[in-house]
Amino acid sequence: MDDYLIVSISKASDQAVALTGQLRRLAMESGGRVSSLSAATWLWETARRPQMPTRVGLWLLVGDVVRRQTTARSESSLHQPEREARALTQDFWGRYVGVRLSERGSVTAVLRDPSGARECLVWSQGGLAIIGSTAPAWLAHRFIPNWSVNIERVGQAMIDPLMSAGALMLDGPVAVNPGVFQPLPAERPGTTVWSPVERARSSLSDWTPTEAADRLRCAVDEAVNGLGGLPGTLAVEISGGLDSSIVATSLAASTRDRVKIWLNAYGARPEADERQYVEALGKVLGVSPVSVPHFTAPLTEALFTRISQDVRPGLNALDIHHDLDWSARLGSVGADAVLTGKGGDSILLHSAGLLVAADRWRREGWKSLLSGDFVSLAANNEMSVWTLIASARRARNRPSDRIQLDDTLLRRRLGLGPIHPWLEGSDAYGPAKIFQIAGVVDSVSRHGRSLLTDAVDVRHPLCAQPVVEAGLALPTPLLTLGGWSRGLARVAFRDRLPAIIAERRTKGDMTAIYGRMVFENLDLFKSWLLDGRLAAEGLLDRAAVEARLNRENLMWRGGAHTIIRAAAFEGWLRVWSDRLKGG
Repeated sequence: MDDYLIVSISKASDQAVALTGQLRRLAMESGGRVSSLSAATWLWETARRPQMPTRVGLWLLVGDVVRRQTTARSESSLHQPEREARALTQDFWGRYVGVRLSERGSVTAVLRDPSGARECLVWSQGGLAIIGSTAPAWLAHRFIPNWSVNIERVGQAMIDPLMSAGALMLDGPVAVNPGVFQPLPAERPGTTVWSPVERARSSLSDWTPTEAADRLRCAVDEAVNGLGGLPGTLAVEISGGLDSSIVATSLAASTRDRVKIWLNAYGARPEADERQYVEALGKVLGVSPVSVPHFTAPLTEALFTRISQDVRPGLNALDIHHDLDWSARLGSVGADAVLTGKGGDSILLHSAGLLVAADRWRREGWKSLLSGDFVSLAANNEMSVWTLIASARRARNRPSDRIQLDDTLLRRRLGLGPIHPWLEGSDAYGPAKIFQIAGVVDSVSRHGRSLLTDAVDVRHPLCAQPVVEAGLALPTPLLTLGGWSRGLARVAFRDRLPAIIAERRTKGDMTAIYGRMVFENLDLFKSWLLDGRLAAEGLLDRAAVEARLNRENLMWRGGAHTIIRAAAFEGWLRVWSDRLKGG
């Protein structure tokens, strides 16, 4: 998504008027598009396809807005801001940030859409309320907010994957979480008007497989049609896996005439080469997919700096040369946007194992044995039914564990940061549903900036609100129908998919690419990390990093992903430390 900044006079004064005028001039000089939202508020965007904000009552929704196929509003909410915000999430979905204007045109509240597709930071300065996706360089260099890097939080984020979509590593701005109504000034607490925990309550009800399959299919079609129907010519990513195939078949049934290219990238190793599945899908769709090698090339410090400009580390941008290659390919055919299948692992439930068994046991107890799915779940995980029962009984009342990544590169052990608000109250559910909710939190980070998003509009239908709500509403044993990963999705879309994909039980694996990336750029990673800011701040253990960046260790012990993540945090820390110092 494009960057934006909304500047509004919150306290009328000569200083505020002078300051907003100065900022507006800088914004216009930056090359972005500037437009007035009211007498007191203006908008700056790096918009590739300019559009007017959508007005709904006193609200302006900035970004892509799609009206829901069905609405759930049951009461009038006029002039009740929190209820208005909740109603907006029921009547519309998309990729937007909403602002509520007062009678004199000042922003009094903010709403971030539940998908989290647009970042939303809020801060105050000199009588102005500022809402934006980031602090752009033109603003930070000449009008430096009173912000600072929180080093403790940087270390916490390095081991907590959910912090990439939660608390910022900056002190100063307030990050509005998706689905939150935030009154201004931001020192006042926000109110969650949409949350996964609330949306998952329907999963405690009884669903038939037919009802569940229909719900899922309608939601996917709504999301694909909505994002596919936005302006611009399209490209479709088809990996050969189930998720991207479902998106492709849904799009082919609606707006296939606007698709310029159906693009696949394959790796050098057999587990990363899915062309046989891509070819089968192409035959069913009646299209000719273009398969290209997954592109790699030497990395540089300049490239790491380039992907570190966003308000969060460039974890979504680490496949740098692949993104550059696809940007060029999509540009050459005139594609403005690309649809992906990302997000399916979480919402369609890739994990069909012990946690699902624990959810079923929590729900049904010994009646679980009457289910053929329970027996299949045991067989598919190569264990006896009795072993599965014993494991499920031990797990059924276990509180949700925080997911932690490898922290062996850190010089000191850090306590975990604040729990993401979306996980509060999740212990009402079984461990598989909690894991799915955590996956929805993680999916917000898929909207992060990359070199591909800088070139084209990257759209993720399976991360969109209709699909997220449908997946959360369904019990995890139903989502893994038959005891299989994504079992319900296989049934719901079987008539559209080639059998080789619908019945496939394996998944493509591109992880070897990251190992090769570190292995072939070892000198760069050594200098980047050993002589960098993370080490200087006392976060990284130089000896541990040096031991890990050894060819034999990498070959036998792996751990490349930890190195690459650390490199992303290093780039972010360098860029933002310099930016906030006016460097």
